[in-house]
Amino acid sequence: MPFQILMPALSPTMTEGNLVKWHKAEGDVIKAGQVLAEIETDKATMEVEAVDEGIMGRILIPAGTENVKVNALIGLILEEGEDKSALDSFKAPEAIKIDTAPSQAESTVEIAAPAAVKASLERVYATPLARRIATQNGIDLHDVDGSGPRGRIVKADIENFTPSTPCAVKHQAAAYVDIPMNNMRKTIAKRLTEAKQTIPHFYLTIDCNIDKLLTLRAEVNALPNATQKLSVNDFIIRACALALHEVPEANATFHDTFVRQYSTVDMAVAVAIDGGLVTPVIRSAEQKSLSVLSKEMKSLAERARGGKLKPEEYQGGGFTLSNLGMFGIKHFGAIINPPQASILAVGAGEQRAVVKNGQLAIATMMTCTLSVDHRSVDGAVGSRLLAAFKRLIENPVALLQI
Repeated sequence: MPFQILMPALSPTMTEGNLVKWHKAEGDVIKAGQVLAEIETDKATMEVEAVDEGIMGRILIPAGTENVKVNALIGLILEEGEDKSALDSFKAPEAIKIDTAPSQAESTVEIAAPAAVKASLERVYATPLARRIATQNGIDLHDVDGSGPRGRIVKADIENFTPSTPCAVKHQAAAYVDIPMNNMRKTIAKRLTEAKQTIPHFYLTIDCNIDKLLTLRAEVNALPNATQKLSVNDFIIRACALALHEVPEANATFHDTFVRQYSTVDMAVAVAIDGGLVTPVIRSAEQKSLSVLSKEMKSLAERARGGKLKPEEYQGGGFTLSNLGMFGIKHFGAIINPPQASILAVGAGEQRAVVKNGQLAIATMMTCTLSVDHRSVDGAVGSRLLAAFKRLIENPVALLQI
């Protein structure tokens, strides 16, 4: 009996995904561990590996198909000794419909131009992966011919595209593009809307003097045996992890009838990527040195931007850190990612006038705002966490200790 290939659930929140690409064609020999297909989830584009050996017998869901339900039958693998006649008894269940027709929600371009011109530009059908690559490379999808089902533009079409002379109609004024939301953006919209509507946020803000931290960082990075350069964010991650270990009541998640408090610090760190953001998790962060945290964070961030994170690398976490200081943002309040109870928003370090011993002075100050779920963490607990964080940031030698 042929093995069934089902649409996998690659994350706890995944209910459907986009079948981006098949790596095997019908008739190809398959060995366990080989990549069968690429699936786009709400977090990343991931590879699905074969668990059985055999022959690719039939592809039921073609590449480029969007919104395929989890556990839908997408293909069949023939066992050793079976021929194609074994496939005759298999038909896609009635509930599984191979819908390759572009939906009304696909990208639409509206232009203040005559109706004939508007109609020629009105719809462009492309897979989310193709759209992302086109955006990254500045390619106008209107210039690309699609080779997918019903003319849909797929990844290969973008990779093989050769620019030509732009069409004059693209220089019309008052153009805009309706960009359909990919799975990641849909998940962000759903979860954060829920968070603002259901979580009683309150906010605590504190200013930290980072002059000593900047001096120490420069000295450490200048050491002859320094194998890598530490960033300010590395120090912030370390300080946050130690502060949460010191104030474990803040290292918690909310679960309706109980609050779960953690003994180790699994910290999620927000990473901006094309089309959204992901929060890879550093496990047991309080037990790791600055150099280890730095290496791990760089690796997680690179794989997050490349869509190569494994589910276990972005799931869970009891606390989130979001740093927009590198973008010059002075102060902001972040939205809590449920079921977590809090998130720390870090702004840019900047020189400000401060009062020291009754005298005006210049210091490099960094504003940090803690967003807190009042159902699980009270103001006093949040204040203790920020006080511990401030003490560590302003006395950074303690961050070098393990």
